[in-house]
Amino acid sequence: MAGVLEERAAIEQEIAGRTVCGQLKEAAERDPDAPAYSDPIEGGWSTLTYAEARRRILEIAAGFVALGLEPGEAVALMMVNRSEHVLADLGAIHAGAVPCSVYSTFAPEQVAFVADDVKARIAVLGGPAELARWEPVLGGLPELRKIIMLEGAPQEDDRFVGWDDFLALGRERLEQDPAGIDARWQAVTADDTLTVLYTSGTTGNPKGVPLTHSNVFFEVVATDRMASLPEKGTQISYLTYAHIAERVLSLYLPLFKISHTHFCTDLAQLGATLGQVKPVLFFGVPRVWEKMMARLQALLSTQPQEQQENVRNAMAAGLAHVEASQYGRTPSPEVQAAYEQADAALLSIIRSMVGFENAGWLITAAAPMPTEVQRFFAGLGMRVLDVYGMTETTGAFTANSPERFKLGTVGQAGPGVEIRIAEDGEIITRSPANTGGYLNRPEATAELLDSDGWLHTGDVGSIDSDGFVSIVDRKKELIITSGGENISPANIENHLKEHPLIGQALAYGDGRPYPVAILTLDGEVAPGWAQGRGFVFTTLAEFAEHPEVLKEIEAAIAAANEKLARVQQVKRWRLLPVEWTAETLELTPSLKLKRRVIHAKYAEMIEDMYES
Repeated sequence: MAGVLEERAAIEQEIAGRTVCGQLKEAAERDPDAPAYSDPIEGGWSTLTYAEARRRILEIAAGFVALGLEPGEAVALMMVNRSEHVLADLGAIHAGAVPCSVYSTFAPEQVAFVADDVKARIAVLGGPAELARWEPVLGGLPELRKIIMLEGAPQEDDRFVGWDDFLALGRERLEQDPAGIDARWQAVTADDTLTVLYTSGTTGNPKGVPLTHSNVFFEVVATDRMASLPEKGTQISYLTYAHIAERVLSLYLPLFKISHTHFCTDLAQLGATLGQVKPVLFFGVPRVWEKMMARLQALLSTQPQEQQENVRNAMAAGLAHVEASQYGRTPSPEVQAAYEQADAALLSIIRSMVGFENAGWLITAAAPMPTEVQRFFAGLGMRVLDVYGMTETTGAFTANSPERFKLGTVGQAGPGVEIRIAEDGEIITRSPANTGGYLNRPEATAELLDSDGWLHTGDVGSIDSDGFVSIVDRKKELIITSGGENISPANIENHLKEHPLIGQALAYGDGRPYPVAILTLDGEVAPGWAQGRGFVFTTLAEFAEHPEVLKEIEAAIAAANEKLARVQQVKRWRLLPVEWTAETLELTPSLKLKRRVIHAKYAEMIEDMYES
């Protein structure tokens, strides 16, 4: 305990009084010509240096001031990942305001709730697609004074202003009153709210989580100590800035490391972007890694049999080396030699093909990582490691690092972080990165934080003798069968998803005699799988009814059941003719299952599985 408190005190001393505004100024003065932000354009990239970015941010701050934005007021942001999103966010902070990125998958009613809850005075939207989420509810948001549009601002409505006109307004105001704009950002303190993020919410309205400059700086410094990242490395920003992980890793951390952030505006282009950028770190929710694995497997399956066998042998050496490199273990000379040979001959070439040759920290979070996915990448010599955190903890508070990791765990506590397992098995944590509570939700805050400052995660887990934390499941999502057995649905689901054809799985069984499962197919894997077996893929709905597909899924269920205790085994299942997405409401924007939504939507199907 003394060591934890000493680490905490050292970090707090390092970040005392510091703000994002001061950090940006320091970065721009230290390396003015270092590349900061790059947007994709035809034939390459459009790049702003740190000095150019700071100048633009001050102009944006001045534009907000010119529009009447007061210190402490909120600016709502809804855009894809592009430089303007970051610049508008930091511009709002420099105006003394509070930026709030809103999930672009939120329904209009959720958008209205967030905008009203945070009391947004100005919104910055990307274009017509984002406006379509806002337009139905604008009449119910009287406190929203202006809407800035990067593209497609309606000309006939004076509530709207185009981005170029907004920048021109800012430049004019900054030229007229540079001292006044400087006074705005210099008045910002470390205890001020840096951003409010809304939990994507598996049930009910999302909850606003205010995070201060101090919260974020503690998290960034702790992350840097765990990951030991190089300065001036390249990064990719592709996940929404409404997600805490993306904010920490590609918005705040780069200001400390003088990193060069490249924006990927379309997830379909992620593979190409990886190959161009070759990032020093990469974060992906499990679904991103699953998709990447499926594409690589499909590519490998097209190679001649001899080459496939060579890859399998090389990957066996890669997996053995990663497994032998876990905390407390050392690879034997034989394992080390086999890996070095396999790496030189094949594995390093494959990693280079997909853009991971420079990546020192490959991480995943937000949902359980299927074991087979982690083992697949380990076979390529890639340590895709779990970290664990929440919006309420400003991101990860446990992590596996490249030098200290155990597969199947979410790592050890971060520097200065306390973790305990409560009497009911819940993981609780205490650190300066924890939020002070929810916005406008005193009752929810009282459930989140106890009187001693411990934050209750809602997750059930354990800590081993080396301090590595393992997650069992969400406390409220554990299945209790009619026989009184406690079962983790996530554990069942991960085993089911080990088959590449299965895109998503939901296990159900609360109060029932046994678990059942609802499954969806992976739309990207299905066409290649069909081609490899000699039949034509038409639609996902027809594919889901094909006898060969049903036979394969049945085999996948049997394979999963072999790895599960008898009470956990799936006795009935149904395969859906559709995929689940955030847009169809079965998944949150961070791709977690909305269990109650699925339970309600497929209630008759679930009941039929038990009746049959």
